[in-house]
Amino acid sequence: MARRKKVYEGKAKILYEGPEPGTLIQYFKDDSAPTAEQPKPAAVEGKGVLNNRLSEFFMSGLNAIGVPTHFIRRLNMREQMVRMAEILPLEVVVRNFAAGELSARLGIPEGVALPRPIVEYYYKDDRLNSPMVAEEHIVAFGWANQQDLDDMVALALRVNDFMSGVMLGVGVRLADFRLEMGRIWEGDFMRLIVADEITPDSCRLWDLRAMTEREGAGPADPVPLGDVYSELARRLGVLPSNVTHTTKPTLIN
Repeated sequence: MARRKKVYEGKAKILYEGPEPGTLIQYFKDDSAPTAEQPKPAAVEGKGVLNNRLSEFFMSGLNAIGVPTHFIRRLNMREQMVRMAEILPLEVVVRNFAAGELSARLGIPEGVALPRPIVEYYYKDDRLNSPMVAEEHIVAFGWANQQDLDDMVALALRVNDFMSGVMLGVGVRLADFRLEMGRIWEGDFMRLIVADEITPDSCRLWDLRAMTEREGAGPADPVPLGDVYSELARRLGVLPSNVTHTTKPTLIN
């Protein structure tokens, strides 16, 4: 078997050259991305398998409703084929409830519903700890243009509608999540697509069932989804029968 050429390796995934022009193979590792709570998290056995299935589930659902993504198909337990895209150096964060950095920055108690979904941008640079940036920074430094920004907001809000509905259907509240987007060319036209992954690594998830069962819990009391990878996969019906493990969710800032 020919040795594949590695294109990129990140905290939780490896990208290899794909078998067809304009494609890549995305391999999901068991490693977790570092967080403020766990700057050097240990690998979680089976996490890559579950995230491969979960990202397939969400990306396929988005493709089905007309939201363009880089996902083509799952190849095996840990790999999927994706479209090659020019990834924007930005993380797009959608917030539905106050939590994490937003609560700390504005003094809003965790769990409070926001008046409407809020879209934020963060410049992807680990050396700078991915700082929050405004649209003016993005346009001024050429990371994206105004049309890109309009398209990014539209895509992010459509993903939010879909994800919030799916999660609510299995008793999970989507407090916030992050997306990465990329550019692809179709003939002479460029368009933005949802890229990277959609998994518990990039979502803050609260368990509505536990919230209801917990005595004295109010509507704004967040309860993290326990055993997040396997529990979410089980509720969505995509849990591989030979993977069982427990871990806590990885939260975005």
